[in-house]
Amino acid sequence: MQSHRIQKVLVANRGEIALRIIRTCEEMGIRTVAVYSEADRTALHVRRASEAYEIGPPAPLESYLAMDKIIQVAKAAKCDAVHPGYGFLSESPDFARRVEKSGLLFIGPTARSIRALGDKLRARDIVSRAGVPVVPGSTEPIRDLSHARQIAAEFGYPVLLKAVGGGGGRGMRIVKEEKELGQALREATAETRSAFGDPRVYIEKYLRHPRHIEVQILGDSYDNVIHLGERECSIQRRFQKMIEESPSTFIDDVLRAEIGSAAVRAAKASRYRSAGTVEFLVDEDKKYYFLEVNTRIQVEHPVTEMRTGLDIVEEQLRIASGESIRWKQEEISPRGHSIECRIYAEDADEGFLPSVGKIAYLRPAQGNGIRIDSALEMGTEITSYYDALISKVVSWGIDRAQAISRMDRALREYLIAGIKTTIPFCLYVINHKAFRNGEYDTGFVQEFSKRNHQTTAADDGRLIAAISGVLVAGEAKEAPILTGGSQIKDGWSGWKTKRIEQEYH
Repeated sequence: MQSHRIQKVLVANRGEIALRIIRTCEEMGIRTVAVYSEADRTALHVRRASEAYEIGPPAPLESYLAMDKIIQVAKAAKCDAVHPGYGFLSESPDFARRVEKSGLLFIGPTARSIRALGDKLRARDIVSRAGVPVVPGSTEPIRDLSHARQIAAEFGYPVLLKAVGGGGGRGMRIVKEEKELGQALREATAETRSAFGDPRVYIEKYLRHPRHIEVQILGDSYDNVIHLGERECSIQRRFQKMIEESPSTFIDDVLRAEIGSAAVRAAKASRYRSAGTVEFLVDEDKKYYFLEVNTRIQVEHPVTEMRTGLDIVEEQLRIASGESIRWKQEEISPRGHSIECRIYAEDADEGFLPSVGKIAYLRPAQGNGIRIDSALEMGTEITSYYDALISKVVSWGIDRAQAISRMDRALREYLIAGIKTTIPFCLYVINHKAFRNGEYDTGFVQEFSKRNHQTTAADDGRLIAAISGVLVAGEAKEAPILTGGSQIKDGWSGWKTKRIEQEYH
């Protein structure tokens, strides 16, 4: 592949990831083009880019998922590359193919790799041929209920229904016994058809109390692949990650090396290019199984950046321009410990229901060892059109104890008024004995969420929120919602038990 100096990049995304990409491009002397919906006209990523173009109404299908509009803007603005970020079109093989056919560089894997690895059954076949263990499961999509019963009986209950062509927890159903299978299959099929336009599902053996371990990899166009260490992502709800850390407290150095090697083999088997993540489940006996490949930059990539000192977006840009990877595997030496807390605009007390509104007051956390990835400002409008992730708090410490201490301090400093956020929930988790001891798995949220914990709101926080709400909104009649560390005394105010039982049983 001939090297090409990238001059101008269109960022086909919004929010914190768009801003994060723009910043790296700026540091590399690369001009940027932002695209935005009507709802994001005043957004921070729009103002920070070299140029910005409106592409449609707030609904994603008419803006951030409108492939033709985005490519037209890229061509008209004389860009030579497109970075998709994560979410939206980042794992669309059709978008990657269209970008490539238009003569632009796609900053990510090839369309062929995305298509192959996006089909979970095909991905399982590719990596198993490379000697990577996979979770026992069906080798073809489920044809009907009779077929599902046959497969489930073969592997034994509980089993997990999963979408063949999607992710993000959509279409996933835990089936504990045969009488639940029919309804679960109908629901999973309907959800995957709606979410991905692909109704196919397959069955995997459900592993009890697994740890979710992922490995960050980099591959170039010359068949070089390295890994940058693992991240533990077991704190999740409804199969969506909430807190990640590196290194994992569960795996030892021998298993760490083995999983890293397996991730590299999986990437090489698919001729992977760019940054990506190979995900595994590790059972109670420390046996690991391939889960999937995320063919994009991950939300939690800052955890790895904090430990390695690498800028993963910069590496994506260099690889896309035709450069080879700049390091050998033995030159990668992660240092210290890092934790990321995802801050969602959600109300944990109400089953993580979305919270919308205007940011009336904002006081980001600061200090040594803390990184905030966010596109929030006072006055930012949080709508229901887009993903609820609004910010990421990342800590680094020389060891895990220091990383936790810094995260605890940062979350208590972080104040957001006007909406509910998951800051209180994150504080609850990192101060929980099970998390502090590293004794948790993917069932943590479900297991501990039924326990109620008192919360109090600091008077000074309420006063600041009320005053700032008046200043920003000009019409506040009472103190707006305050969410943040000053609100927490003993932990997170627990979920409503009835909602939990509905969602998990």
